[in-house]
Amino acid sequence: MKFKMVHENYNITDLERSLAFYEQALGLKEKRRKTAKDGSFIIVYIGNENSEFELELTWLKDHPQPYDIGEEEFHLAFQTDDFEAAHALHEKMGCICFENHAMGIYFIQDPDGYWLEVVPTR
Repeated sequence: MKFKMVHENYNITDLERSLAFYEQALGLKEKRRKTAKDGSFIIVYIGNENSEFELELTWLKDHPQPYDIGEEEFHLAFQTDDFEAAHALHEKMGCICFENHAMGIYFIQDPDGYWLEVVPTR
């Protein structure tokens, strides 16, 4: 039996804000979406040409308040071929929330508080 990771879900409060953030910060674009007939939810899958893996953003009409994401002890990691340029972009965006210089990595935070690790190609 084999398993393949295909997506991870983040619940978000403002779909357009999140889509803009992920496109600017990580180059992820909408691949497809599902909208409930009654308007109660919208699910958008985002990704890029570098991987089949997708991030699923879920917006729920009846959940406008921020999500409690606990102690932020989980994250999704992104590898970049231009670490310095990525760091400069994220610094300009003001979304770097933690840096570990000894490990040569840093984290950015999305508009809903999710942490995303950025690592260089090694």
